[in-house]
Amino acid sequence: MSDIGKPERATQNRVIALFRDELHYRYLGDWIDRDGNSNIEEEILTAYLTKGGYTSGQISTALYKLHTEADNHNRSLYGNNQAVYNLLRYGVLVKTEAGKVTETVHLINWDQPEENDFAIAEEVTLRGNHERRPDLVLYVNGIAIGILELKNSRISIGDGIRQCLSNQQPEFNQRFFSTVQFVFAGKRLRGPAIWHRGNAGEVLLEVERGRAGRQSFQIG
Repeated sequence: MSDIGKPERATQNRVIALFRDELHYRYLGDWIDRDGNSNIEEEILTAYLTKGGYTSGQISTALYKLHTEADNHNRSLYGNNQAVYNLLRYGVLVKTEAGKVTETVHLINWDQPEENDFAIAEEVTLRGNHERRPDLVLYVNGIAIGILELKNSRISIGDGIRQCLSNQQPEFNQRFFSTVQFVFAGKRLRGPAIWHRGNAGEVLLEVERGRAGRQSFQIG
């Protein structure tokens, strides 16, 4: 039986199952009606840093610096994204009191990846001048690092790419993308495409569908 016309929902369910069951991401739920969806989920990030042994003062300072770099209105989205990447990769330098040694708060544990809190949320409503709703958002320790747009088999994968690009415009939800490092578009009958954030529609890599022994990693 042909897969043409299969609803986007079926593809989305399969991708969620992949991340939850195969990659062991924590499922955060359907956030369509949730208020305050953010690219920096402070409650999740605070819980992760607290578990890592950081003090409340260190966490507060790290959050402030992360927000400052992510929401700098004097830079382009690219500049903010680059600054956030540096914090994700190398940590946040914090000094809670005068005279104390400057310490580094690591937002991601690169040495022990399994210690991080990998999570996925669906239908993440982004409110603002024009409301948008990415199909899936990937979080690491409460920081949005990936977005997936999924289309049904009748719609071009290019539509998913264009949708993600338009979401990054100032009149839509540009601020959300200041932490996002990967953007994906996918559809049934074709694997996901990956491109750099803000690249005007040029597909840099098209992921091949799974072969023998990796069938569970297929989207469609």
